[in-house]
Amino acid sequence: MPLPLVQEVERPGIIDLGWGHPDPGSLPAEAWSTAIAAALRRYGWQALTYGAAAGPGPLVEWLCDRLSRIDGAAPTPSATFVTSGASQALELVSGMLVERGDVVLVDAPTYHLALRIFADRSAELHPVPVDRLGIVPDATLDLIRELERRGKRVALLYLVPTFGNPTGASLGAERRTALAALASQTGVTIVEDDTYRELSYVDTSPPSLWSIAHGDRVVRVGSFSKSVAPGLRLGWLNAKPGFVRRLAERGFVDSGGCLNHTNALAMAEFGASGGYDDHLAVLRGLYRQRRDALVSAVRRHLGTDLATPDGGWFLWVPLGDVDCRQLLLSAERRGVSYLPGTNFFVRPEAGRHYARLSYSMLAEPVLEEGARLLGAALTAERDAPMQR
Repeated sequence: MPLPLVQEVERPGIIDLGWGHPDPGSLPAEAWSTAIAAALRRYGWQALTYGAAAGPGPLVEWLCDRLSRIDGAAPTPSATFVTSGASQALELVSGMLVERGDVVLVDAPTYHLALRIFADRSAELHPVPVDRLGIVPDATLDLIRELERRGKRVALLYLVPTFGNPTGASLGAERRTALAALASQTGVTIVEDDTYRELSYVDTSPPSLWSIAHGDRVVRVGSFSKSVAPGLRLGWLNAKPGFVRRLAERGFVDSGGCLNHTNALAMAEFGASGGYDDHLAVLRGLYRQRRDALVSAVRRHLGTDLATPDGGWFLWVPLGDVDCRQLLLSAERRGVSYLPGTNFFVRPEAGRHYARLSYSMLAEPVLEEGARLLGAALTAERDAPMQR
């Protein structure tokens, strides 16, 4: 049997609404081949040697210009560091900021694999206070003060405030401003996962926390995994120049230079040529249609009135009094799967009545059928207590 080539995301007979992966047909193999060839023609051997530690100038300059246009505030090159994707950026930032036993504050719910990254650093994870609009800044300030009174060191606050994973929701402007002020007041660094910003299906996206705070006490993490292709392993972060400088001086970085030099130069070509904008336009149209299809199907088959997210890949579906773990067993027997809400909380029971559904990988008819099967499973689970 041959060794695996890619992550296995398909199970025979299962419509899997759990995977937060791009549509394989959307991955720009031909356009990327052109970008790689252009980078090799332009830079020759320099595209294949050790790169500048913080990332090659052409991509850093393109990123700064790009972010100034889509977010309204331009990071300087000295505040920009090229990474091998957002996950590696979180690992690098954790290595800089988190020591064993430190407290890491996280949104509730939040990206489940970020919880793993911080736990791997032996951090003590604490959920922040939330309401229906998201994180509550005043209550979060009270929590930080209480933790400090108990002798705890709060290393950072992590959240995905724009088209978030798993909810698809975006934090409002007032709370963003309040969080920026909180970081300045307490000295706690906010790690803003901005991975989904480019997957916007509306004209205007919320400003980043990084831009509101002018980079003070905020580290912004970005990625091309969702907007181009995850196999590139390419992303970036924005932080104060001193932080970027210390990151570039770490042994792991100094040993090998730029963390993904050749692909970084190809991305600079892809962006400068207009290929990135063309690709994004196609993606946004594709995912907007799939979002609309799944929202409509969930409302129809599950009887659930849920908000339509303005971007990203996910729906956060309330299940009433049905436990998401029990429902998953019934759903998979019918041929549909999802990620249970318990995955996305420090205290799993807080998510027991929710499911995360993704619309990124599957065509509209498959999304419709998946929602129909899930609705049948949900109805059966609701009826089950009366039958027992």
